[in-house]
Amino acid sequence: MSVAPGPGHDPADPQGTSRSTSATIQPNILRYLVVVADERGVDLRPLLSQVGLDDIVMRSAALRVSYRQGSAVIRRALELTGDPRLGLKVGAAQHLTSWGLVGFALMADDTLRHAIETGVKYQNLSGAMTVWSTGVGEHGAFVLHADLPDPAIDPGVASFLIEEGFASVVTLSRLAVGPGFVPRAVEFSSPLPRQVDLYGALFGCPVRFGAPANSIVIDPAWADARMPGRDPVTYASTLEMLDAQLAARHDQQDLLEVLEVSVAQSLPVIPSFGEQARRHATSERTLRRRLADCGTTYEALAEGVRRERVEQLLLRPELTLRDIARRAGFSDERALRRAVRRWHGTSPVHLRERMLRGAGHTE
Repeated sequence: MSVAPGPGHDPADPQGTSRSTSATIQPNILRYLVVVADERGVDLRPLLSQVGLDDIVMRSAALRVSYRQGSAVIRRALELTGDPRLGLKVGAAQHLTSWGLVGFALMADDTLRHAIETGVKYQNLSGAMTVWSTGVGEHGAFVLHADLPDPAIDPGVASFLIEEGFASVVTLSRLAVGPGFVPRAVEFSSPLPRQVDLYGALFGCPVRFGAPANSIVIDPAWADARMPGRDPVTYASTLEMLDAQLAARHDQQDLLEVLEVSVAQSLPVIPSFGEQARRHATSERTLRRRLADCGTTYEALAEGVRRERVEQLLLRPELTLRDIARRAGFSDERALRRAVRRWHGTSPVHLRERMLRGAGHTE
């Protein structure tokens, strides 16, 4: 379970930026998405290549993708498969090893409750794209909550992420403590969908829609079930490695955010890489290596900030495409059109119409 970069400034703020452009998420969901799509006769590899994620890159243990990259791939996968419940299937296809070192720690943990709490603590390291937290419900139930880092996310992608997260938690809990595990209830804040029978078949418990929050409710008896592979020594040593990774990740995210803010504040001019290195009192070689450790490049980061700026400006109906091109640092409207088609597969005019409708603007 992993938290994606949180939303940044107000979309109307032309100086705003967002970590959604940074490559900070392990692509576990995308790997399993490719497998599930393959089973349905849909090859997502050309789509992944379009966003810079070819087969070789996807096999790299150091790979990180941005929230924006992940969302774009998921949105297109939903369109290509025509399966609105794709998230349930991707979540159900996973194994504890898909969560890497975090999954290993969970297997060595003491109880299911504590394993889930460990997953929440280290959620930045394990590869999902939702924000997880725990609490206590009625009659002492253990409750796992899931939220989206960006409330304005595409509804189809939002449903995919919550459903994938819940399906993976229940599937992996059964692998850990036994196939008889069932939650007391699963609650979705989304409205009642079609194919509602799929939820009951997967979760094996009452499933509610239109709830105040997205939650999995677990009876205390199951929450306190002992993990078959518990090993205190292995668990402690694994946490030491996770703590070291978490500290390194914080440093990486800080670097990415500083660079994104620098680019956003400089638009329409993008500072050269050499200038950024001087600002950080480091060599270009060292800065390039640090960005490679984050799984990205300065060019990709600047492209992400520019893309976000264009999307922010398109929400302002009073601006012409020429105005937007100039403010986002494009040479002319044609360059802007080419970029928007590369990012979204449509024209700036159609993208603006879609965004304004989604934001509640009326003619």
